[in-house]
Amino acid sequence: MRAVSYYIIVENIKLEKKTIAGLEISDDIDSDNRYLKGKIISKGDMIPETLKEGDVVYYDRHAGHGITHKEKLYQVITVKDVVIVE
Repeated sequence: MRAVSYYIIVENIKLEKKTIAGLEISDDIDSDNRYLKGKIISKGDMIPETLKEGDVVYYDRHAGHGITHKEKLYQVITVKDVVIVE
């Protein structure tokens, strides 16, 4: 599977459960976070060299759409949806 043009294929990275004083923080609190964390699996030929396959990025939670490939769910986003590169 390979991205084309301005598209990026991202594999979501699940955030670890947070604890405070031994208490687990609800997933509802994390759902308030606007951005999701993911790893770039493939990038189109129009994506700048500043983004590379394997980079970990944060992107808008409402960006793009999901696609299933080999029974695994990926997000297809555009370069404008990426806000942070780790």
